Amino acid sequence: MMARLGIFLIWLLHFLPLGVLARLGEGFGLLLYGLGRERRRVARTNLRLCFPEMADSERERLVRRHFRAFGRSVLERGILWWSPKSRIQKLVGIEGLEHWRAVADKPVIWLAPHFVGLDMGGVRLTTEFPLVSMYSRQKNPLFDALLLHSRTRFGNSPMASRQDGLKPVVREMRKGRPFYYLPDMDFGARDAVFVPFFGVPAATITALSRLAKITGAAVVPSVTRQLPGGEGYVLRFYPAWENFPGADADSDARRMNAFIEERIREMPEQYFWLHKRFKTRPPGEKRFYS
Repeated sequence: MMARLGIFLIWLLHFLPLGVLARLGEGFGLLLYGLGRERRRVARTNLRLCFPEMADSERERLVRRHFRAFGRSVLERGILWWSPKSRIQKLVGIEGLEHWRAVADKPVIWLAPHFVGLDMGGVRLTTEFPLVSMYSRQKNPLFDALLLHSRTRFGNSPMASRQDGLKPVVREMRKGRPFYYLPDMDFGARDAVFVPFFGVPAATITALSRLAKITGAAVVPSVTRQLPGGEGYVLRFYPAWENFPGADADSDARRMNAFIEERIREMPEQYFWLHKRFKTRPPGEKRFYS
């Protein structure tokens, strides 16, 4: 019942002007900050590990800013679920398309790290370009259906479940669809290597390297930034990585993490700090979140 009520409220709010919705979203984020004791603890742990040089008071301000940005992304998701294509295209600008077009004659992986604007950028791309992406099935069937709906509602952009593996993705890439890929979360030790993320060993999946090798794809990073107030979002493509994949999966994973670190330092409040990025530990290491 609560899930249905939440979805109904998000539907009502998506009719509001973006500036008003953004302010409400930030307020909602502060409410989540106040109520979400466990997620506050996760964010604080992540930031303590990644930014040990910060004063505690500065890190706490960053935690609050992150909750505000996250709250915005939650309420503004109603635009992705129900607004027309024209509003989404106005909401999310695109920069750097020339970087993708320079390698569009071959398979392409759009590397999309977990910033709060991730879904905004992904759905914006589906309004204009055929693509393939992956998603993790959600525990709540209503949210699962809405997530899948938002990412496929404009057609010609199939979704593969993470539980189905990479074979469906490879098949679609070979048809010419870019792969909007989100490989920067802790999915356990399987198919992962422990490489530094802000100097802390982090279980990092090697699928980006393997997929680029299998398909001959170019890796073109794509990062979506949340802009202040009613200004919306902007998705930026970066130049395709040269000499990728490299010598081994370990060095490729290090390269990916280093790139993501650079983008995080540009907008640290917008990375998804509520995820237990360091949950999986090398054998013998203590757990951070227990």
